[in-house]
Amino acid sequence: MNAITLIIVALLVFAIAYRYYAKFIAAKVLVLDDSRPTPAFELRDGRDYHPTNKYVLFGHHFAAISGAGPLVGPVLAAQFGFLPGFLWILIGAALGGAVHDMVMLFASVRMKGLSITNITTKYVGKTAGFASGFAVLFIIITALAGLALVVVNALNESAWATFTIALTVPAALFVGLYMYKLRPGKIVEASIIGVLIVIAGIVLGEPLSKSHFAQYFILSKPTLSVLLPVYGFIASVLPVWLLLCPRDYLSSYMKIGTIALLAIGIFVVNPHIQMPAITGFIHGGGPIIPGKVWPFVCITIACGAISGFHALVSTGTTPKMITKESDIVMIGFGSMLIEAVVSILALIAATVMLPGDYFAINLPPALFEKLGYSVSRLPELQSMVGENLSGRAGGAVSLAVGMSMILSSIPGMKTLMGYWYHFAIMFEALFILTTVDTGTRVARYILQEIIRPVNARLSSGTWLPGVLLTGGLISFSWGYLVYNGDISTIWPMFGVANQLLATVALSVGTVFILEHSGNWKYGLITFIPSLFMFFTTVTAGYINITGNYLPKHTVQGNLNAFLSIVMLALVLVVYFESIRKIYSTRERLFAFEGARADKEVNGLKITPDEE
Repeated sequence: MNAITLIIVALLVFAIAYRYYAKFIAAKVLVLDDSRPTPAFELRDGRDYHPTNKYVLFGHHFAAISGAGPLVGPVLAAQFGFLPGFLWILIGAALGGAVHDMVMLFASVRMKGLSITNITTKYVGKTAGFASGFAVLFIIITALAGLALVVVNALNESAWATFTIALTVPAALFVGLYMYKLRPGKIVEASIIGVLIVIAGIVLGEPLSKSHFAQYFILSKPTLSVLLPVYGFIASVLPVWLLLCPRDYLSSYMKIGTIALLAIGIFVVNPHIQMPAITGFIHGGGPIIPGKVWPFVCITIACGAISGFHALVSTGTTPKMITKESDIVMIGFGSMLIEAVVSILALIAATVMLPGDYFAINLPPALFEKLGYSVSRLPELQSMVGENLSGRAGGAVSLAVGMSMILSSIPGMKTLMGYWYHFAIMFEALFILTTVDTGTRVARYILQEIIRPVNARLSSGTWLPGVLLTGGLISFSWGYLVYNGDISTIWPMFGVANQLLATVALSVGTVFILEHSGNWKYGLITFIPSLFMFFTTVTAGYINITGNYLPKHTVQGNLNAFLSIVMLALVLVVYFESIRKIYSTRERLFAFEGARADKEVNGLKITPDEE
């Protein structure tokens, strides 16, 4: 199997989904209306609610939702072979993930930009709303820990990546001030300046990493585990237009540009997929993912196909900046499909390596020796990139190796594999970090909503002490997990948490569609994916608790088991409350349709109140 075939199939599937399915949902199910004022105008405060150009907002939204999942998830899932992950990305993104994102974004826009917990309270009930508030809080803290841990592993001891990413912060601050204070509305000018600064960081980062200044940017894992929550805190409390939105916007150029370059490289090189379509690990016993292909291919790929974390962004920062409802199609549905393309490219990058090299990178040496595989090109690859690659678990390093193999195979670039490897490491960290800062801000919103009945002032987004306190609590919580955890404990919990939240969002979205459209058949577009995700995530959660966390007999393992049990319990409450609401709403719609049919048979008119 060659890589070009996989890309062409994926692009065709996603193009059809965007052209026909998204259009159907926008016109028939949601009925988007550009004449309605959006929350960005109705509640404009210059801090969270702020009308934003759709291309800038697309950059923010795409950067915010595109975290570790589409990069690391497919790489780890390659353990099962390239086919299971490929099929799940196509089906999950087109029929689940993109629909999930678009429906939740629309629901939040219609509800003044409020979060998923408020939507749950209004459309499902107070019990479900209360449970969803705590469930979302538990889930997002876990998700942020999983995302940040990948950044820590990628930046560890990498001066180039650390310098470039650090430079994006002042670049974003300057662009924010330029667009909204110095020369309001001059987006093109600000974009050019910001992108040039980011490019300068990339170009200067390589020679800096070889100079004596590198010592100031070579940071250990404990140091990074402290600095990342500090950055998340700062990004969560500053006005959204000053740091968060412009940084994500600038990062989107790097993200989309690098992904486009990788796609071009694949079309030029046309590498052969070395990993078999299906490995023997689909039945369990795999060295990287200790479980069967179902449910763990879905849990591991996570955001690459469908992500509950996206519901937090779609009901968090983005709906507060939408200028008109028709933008929801491009921003909600379109962003998810582009993220799915990223997942396909990451899967290809992982599977162009020979299986022995792939497992040697992703496993500790002692465990790899027991596997029965032998390395092929690994010594050569290590020499070319100038680093030891063996036993670099977590997916980030193997993805960087795969990307650098493809890019260095482009004519004229054979000697640049070391450059492309370090560039890929920097790209991965930048790609993921934009999700961490947005997620921290969204978690602050949710915490403030939970405490609003207790202390209205503390929950206010305009009272600085309340903003600092809630932002600090969120940053400390996920920072603690990062400081004390590792990829084998955090990533499976992140995957389950992420997919549990998608289950909640899809079930709540079903209730919203039934109430909004009055047509029970339209509810199937979210209800069917919610059923699949419910059984998938509950099964994976149970296996994680009984087979991964509790057998470790450690404090961290017991904490992870406790958090997983709490999340499962809260999600079960929300899901079954949603099912009850779905059933009662469906029965009411059936009754109305029956009464309407009887009136039409008898020649009577339907009154406006009945409609």
